[in-house]
This record gives sequence, C-alpha cells and structure tokens, in this order.
Amino acid sequence: MYSGKKIVFGVSGGIAIYKALDVISKLKKMNFEIDVIMTKHAQEFISPMTFQAMSGRMVASDMFNQWQSTSIEHIALAKKADVFCIVPATANIIGKIANGIADDMLTTTVLATEAPILIAPAMNSKMYENTIVQENMDKLKGLGMHFISPDDGRLACGDIGVGKLATPDDIVEAIIDIIDRKDELLGKNVLVTAGPTLERIDPVRFISNNSTGKMGYAIAKMAHRYGANVKLVSGPVNIDSPYGVSVEFIETSQEMYDKVMENFEWAEIIIKSAAVLDYKPKNFETEKIKKVDGDLSIAFGRTKDILFELGKIKGNKLLIGFAAETNNVVDNAKEKLIRKNADMIVANDVSNKAIGFKSDQNEVYFVMGEDYVEKIDIASKEEIAKEIIKKIVSMLK
Repeated sequence: MYSGKKIVFGVSGGIAIYKALDVISKLKKMNFEIDVIMTKHAQEFISPMTFQAMSGRMVASDMFNQWQSTSIEHIALAKKADVFCIVPATANIIGKIANGIADDMLTTTVLATEAPILIAPAMNSKMYENTIVQENMDKLKGLGMHFISPDDGRLACGDIGVGKLATPDDIVEAIIDIIDRKDELLGKNVLVTAGPTLERIDPVRFISNNSTGKMGYAIAKMAHRYGANVKLVSGPVNIDSPYGVSVEFIETSQEMYDKVMENFEWAEIIIKSAAVLDYKPKNFETEKIKKVDGDLSIAFGRTKDILFELGKIKGNKLLIGFAAETNNVVDNAKEKLIRKNADMIVANDVSNKAIGFKSDQNEVYFVMGEDYVEKIDIASKEEIAKEIIKKIVSMLK
C-alpha cells in the first residue's frame, strides 16, 4: 500500500516505549520501510534487538558507530525520511529539540532532516502541563512540527491525568495523514454532518435510525487530508473521531440544526451526510411510559429540514446533500437536488445490504443535474469519500 515510503522512527526513553513496537508492526503491514533510532535511555527499557526484529533493519543509536556504510549516518537517515516521527517523546527529548541541542543520534538527525516531523508526547501529567514543556511544544508547533496529543487516564506512576501516549492506531492515522496530505482544499472551511439523530420518547426510550456515521467520518477525514479546516457535527456513533478534525457531538435533530446554523457563516463547503430524523414525538414523557393492555399511539411532528433550510440561504457556498433511497434512487435524488437547492446529491440504495448503513462499503451516484449523473461503483467508504472530495475540488475549479 505504501511501498517505497520511508519512515525514520525515533524512540526516546519512557515506559510507553512498548507501544512503539505496536506502531511499527502496523506500519510494516502497510509496507512502509522503517529505520529506528533509539536514545541511550530508550535502550534501558527495551533492547535494540527487539526493534531490529520488528523493523527488519539495524537500529541506529551511536553517533560514532558507522554500522551500515561509510556515509555520515545521521545525515543519510535525515535525507531518506518521508516522515520523521518520535514515539514516545519525553519532556527531555522535546526540550532538546526545541532548544537546538544535538547531543545524540536522534536529536542530531532531527535537526538535519527536512521531512515532516510528528511528535507523540508521553509523560507524567504534571510534567506535560508544566509551562516549560508547553512552551517547548508551542515553539515546535510554530516551526511546523506535528503533534499528536496524549490521552487522559491512569499513568504508569499511578497518577490520573493527561500524559498517556496516544493509541497506536491514532499514531498510525496521524502518520498516514501526513503522508497523504494534499493541498487542493488548503485553507477552505468544510462543515460535515454525520451519523444519526435520536429523539427521546421518555427517559428510557428513543427513536433513531441505522446510520453508523462511517461515511460522514470518512468524508471529514478525507477533507482534512486535502488541506481543509474541517468541523464535524456528529450524532451518536461508536467510531473514533478523525485525526485533525474538530468534532462537536449532538443528539437531537434540533441540536444538529442549531449547530449547523451556528457554523454556517464559517463554512465555505457544507457536506450534509447525516441521517437526520424527519419526525419526532410531539411530547416527551418525563416518566417512563408503563406497559398496558392494548396498543400505544404516539403523535409525531416534523423536524427541521436542515438541507432545505441551508439551500434557501447558501449564497455562494457549496452545498452537498445525501439521499438514502430504497427505490428510484437517481430520480428521487434529482428531485431532491432541485427542491433543496443543492449543488450535488450523493445518492445510494440502502435496501442493498452489501452497502450503505452498517457496511464498510458503499456504491453511490453523484447527481448534479437532470443530465449529469455519475455512478461510483462499490468500494470502501474511504474510497467513496475520496471520490466525493475530488469531485468537490473539480466543482470549485
């Protein structure tokens, strides 16, 4: 998948070092070529032999041991990197880099590279929150280095707070994001909606739909990779937030409407992929409805049609809607395109269990007019998301 792409992987000394092995394992499965540089302190936790076995290449650690060639090793490694990452990054290594100190193989190579640098901090929460450490990180961010924030939780020392190394999956996602970064939407503000909404009947019951949010989340992630500033308004889902995307969670259709309108002026492109309920119970029962003999009837009223409301005020903004259909997919999408004043409707057949809701795959139609319909054959939702963003780029041109 990423054959030929090279990562220089710096490892500094911290208890979270064991997670670095998992990151390397995942990257190797994606065919990255990986060179590992270990600090002296890192070798106190794990032997270089372990990283050598995992990466398939000799580990660099000694500035004065030219084990591989007659070249100057730190310069050779600095030049070959497509991405340079440091996992885990201690307060010590961050401070050294921020102040231009080059006293070992890792810090010397960092200062010599022109590759994008990703730093994954891991340390005690009090250290992480220390003003000096924060200023060092801010300085490096200002110089264009990428950071993936640590998680909040129980630390190895027993304290609870921010400082846990980000998960291996999140670190891999951050690396892929840098590798795949494009600039076709650089500086554009993109608002995406995703997932279902739910409407409560009583304190224990609600109605919703089958949307998982996978399609909208993939679109938000891909828009970010194309350089956009992305805000994602999400209903209740069970998937991780996309790297680099600002996510705001809602429950009800009204909350989604309010949040979209709150961000309307900011957005230049709006992609409304959420499956918003069309109806909600007219009354919310404050106590649980008790079971009785006979049927139960609940009166429903309409929710706000967010895409329709956006179409009335969109001006020169680009407005993309979705149509989840069970029949007459293209004809219904054409009608929706006109009625909602959208620039494009992405339509799919949700009666097909192989695609759409709950599936990792989709098959869609791009409907942009009576005579403009483009079919995107069945593919992963990430591939479909990429095609949607590419179509938006072409529309902007």
